[in-house]
Amino acid sequence: MSTTRQHPPGGLGREPDGGGTASAVPADRRWRTLSLRQATGIVPTARDFARQALHDWGWLPAVGADRRAAAEDVLLVVSELVTNACLHADGPEELRIACSPKVLRVEVVDRGAGQPAPRTPHRAGRPGGHGMFIVQRLCLDWGVTRTPDAPGKTVWAELAAPA
Repeated sequence: MSTTRQHPPGGLGREPDGGGTASAVPADRRWRTLSLRQATGIVPTARDFARQALHDWGWLPAVGADRRAAAEDVLLVVSELVTNACLHADGPEELRIACSPKVLRVEVVDRGAGQPAPRTPHRAGRPGGHGMFIVQRLCLDWGVTRTPDAPGKTVWAELAAPA
């Protein structure tokens, strides 16, 4: 798992809505986008949005333990990435979720300058500081994409779709 692998800009753009060019979006990828700029109850709102997307894409209601675990992992990763943006990056701007037959991608856009990094969990039971460690453990890969000459970043994570 890497925190440095960069995907080419524009290669994983938004779901076509008639306003953009569909050629920039892989044909097998479906996107959902939620603005979090003025949201209240940001983490529950993000989880509800992700849960609805998973329902629409057939991940929920889960049939079997593997599908249930995959959906729960997605909801946990959404919670951790959004919480991280709330705590360390002046709040998230946007949540994006994309689904393809093999991978689900979660992206959280923020205006923070920091670099998320997993920490080794403490055995002393201190709360907090485990979000990116959890993301690293649950995901196929994750990383940070920055836009040149613009504030903020996109923290992304990819999870395997259930078989």
